[in-house]
Amino acid sequence: MTVNKGLRSLVENNPDFSNQALENAINQFKIGWVLKSFQLDSVIESNAVLTTSQKTDIKEEINNVAHINMGKVLGDLIRHTNTILDGSILPGELSVSPPNNGQGTYVEMLQLVQGIQYTIPSLFGVIAEDKSRGVNDHFGTLNQIFSETEDSTAPVFTTLNEAITFINNAELSADTALQTAYDNLKNFINSVVADSTDFQQTLDTFSAAVATAHTNLNNALASEPYLSNKTKLIEMREKINAQVSLENSNLSGIRTYLQELSTSSAYSGLADDSQIRKLMINTSQNASWKIYFEEYVSNTLNINTSYATATDSDKSAVIEQVLASLGLPDILDSTNLEAVAQKSQRDSRIDTKGYDNLTVEQQIIRSCEQLGITTANRTIAGLSGTLLDNMNQNDRDQIQQQLDLNESANTLS
Repeated sequence: MTVNKGLRSLVENNPDFSNQALENAINQFKIGWVLKSFQLDSVIESNAVLTTSQKTDIKEEINNVAHINMGKVLGDLIRHTNTILDGSILPGELSVSPPNNGQGTYVEMLQLVQGIQYTIPSLFGVIAEDKSRGVNDHFGTLNQIFSETEDSTAPVFTTLNEAITFINNAELSADTALQTAYDNLKNFINSVVADSTDFQQTLDTFSAAVATAHTNLNNALASEPYLSNKTKLIEMREKINAQVSLENSNLSGIRTYLQELSTSSAYSGLADDSQIRKLMINTSQNASWKIYFEEYVSNTLNINTSYATATDSDKSAVIEQVLASLGLPDILDSTNLEAVAQKSQRDSRIDTKGYDNLTVEQQIIRSCEQLGITTANRTIAGLSGTLLDNMNQNDRDQIQQQLDLNESANTLS
């Protein structure tokens, strides 16, 4: 159902989606060496003189101590979210026609993720988050996943800010030297022109100085009270990178993933047609895949809404209800030997061949023998009581078995 109130404003305005909330959160880290690192990362990315190869070489050299090089971590995070918003994280599949799936869009990815939220529970019996396919498994970086938590642990950005602030406030000489190395490399990159004669040699010198300064600051953090904060830098960087990697993996292949889910759902929808079902069984080479169709008829027969039960504790009540609906137990008085004998003839476990030639007492004795009930030195009244109890329990056991089969048929596997 569509809500009409406010719909016109929705249609007439642009949502102006952005990662501004993320950038605002990152601004708190822009102090001391992290600020200089972030500025250097931005200059490297935007410089029009450096070749792609040169940029790659610089990034690799100065990322020798990755948790110190926080500017790259934060820059990569912002650039990652930009690729989600502009759709470039979902590459085009121009060779596929039809449909001609070009580069994705943000709204397309939102729709695809919504489809996944609905489809996974129906196919796997779990929520999408349990398959690492929840909303935040695709858009967590934009959805402030690093600024909030659902438990008592501190958010990633809170912990990261604590570590950066502590180290910055310490005013270590190695920190000061690193900031100088950042500035030197940044200023040089900003000053270069395409025809610089000593370009590469000087670039290498300044890059090496940054790498050395990274090592020196990392060494300066090797003992307390700095070590625990260095550990926080390492752990929070790993969490950020893990989230970015998850989103990259999920979103870059989201079309294919949802198509696979949709195809599986479509196959299950064909199972009612006996001829199509037979065709799929005969043409599939995957034994595990065929099980659903091979057992489909028997499982369908086992499904009975009368046996629906929420928990194991409900099963006893369900059994009683089903027994009552079938008029069971139909015999309560074991002294009514004729009625007990008649019930024995309806018991599928008992071979009643020739029973017409036997007396009621003989029928009861024969039935007891077939069911493994001891007959020696027992009265007919006692045997009748034991036989009736056995048959009434069997009625209950059959309902229990049918309930279990129904539950099994309705359980995703």
